[in-house]
Amino acid sequence: MSGRQRALLLTLGSVQLSLAATAWTDLARRSASEVNGRKAVWAAVIAVNWIGPLTYFRWGRRR
Repeated sequence: MSGRQRALLLTLGSVQLSLAATAWTDLARRSASEVNGRKAVWAAVIAVNWIGPLTYFRWGRRR
């Protein structure tokens, strides 16, 4: 793997972990009434690569 590919992989991995950490933090700070569905289910969904955190931010939170 070239240096450029390695840097890209590390950058994308960092973004993915940051998204997940932000989503889990948001989920933990919200009350159950502010979440669409069960919090335990959303915690598991967030663990699914890019799609989980993005799905949570789009459909998991009540406004």
